Amino acid sequence: MRLRGGQLRAAWRALRAVLHVLRGLWIIRSEFGRLTHAQSQLIVREWSRRMLAIMGVALDVQGQPPARGAVLMVANHISWLDILVMNAAHPSRFVSKADVQRWPLLGSLITGAGTLYIERESRRDALRVVHRMAERLREGETVSVFPEGTTGDGAQLLPFHANLLQAAISASAPVQPVALRYLERSSGQPHPGPVFIGDDTLVASVWRTLRSDTVRAVVRYGTPQRAGARDRRAWSEALRAEVQAEFDAAR
Repeated sequence: MRLRGGQLRAAWRALRAVLHVLRGLWIIRSEFGRLTHAQSQLIVREWSRRMLAIMGVALDVQGQPPARGAVLMVANHISWLDILVMNAAHPSRFVSKADVQRWPLLGSLITGAGTLYIERESRRDALRVVHRMAERLREGETVSVFPEGTTGDGAQLLPFHANLLQAAISASAPVQPVALRYLERSSGQPHPGPVFIGDDTLVASVWRTLRSDTVRAVVRYGTPQRAGARDRRAWSEALRAEVQAEFDAAR
């Protein structure tokens, strides 16, 4: 079958992306063991930015990314692309559902970058992950979670789960709301390419993204906040409202 136009462009980008993933795996295995956390994070940021360039995705960072020191970032979840986009803006250690580690190539890369995996259906596993998150926060790291627990359609936020906020409470760390959007570069309307929901497959979503030349990924940072006297549930609702406000303001 003969490839034309966007298909040919997508195939060329896919080849370059696979080679870039293999390079990332080599860096993780050969260099990360002897680098400081800060040095590793710098490599993650530059590698992620290069991958977005290969894929033809423009990055637009709005607001103020986290300062140095412990912070838990909470973001809405739209796509497989979210982790890459957030790492390109400001690298962090992510908490992700366990099946991500089984993704072809990308799973090995995400695992090698230090992702913490969670079995969403297991309350015991959630307690284990909260403990590990708190440890990382006490060590001064930035940790990121998607409290919706699954991807949405990019039009509205799903309810937030409050359990993982316990890590920030235990470590006395602030939480920073982050809004993600994928927009058409010219019109500013939502871009359907990176959306990954329902019966959609990872391959189909990746292919749509690679075929496009108009995806603009917006990462918009809100103001960090602390729990104060709020419990996890009340804090979760307040954070969702903040992420929604930043989402609405992202253009």
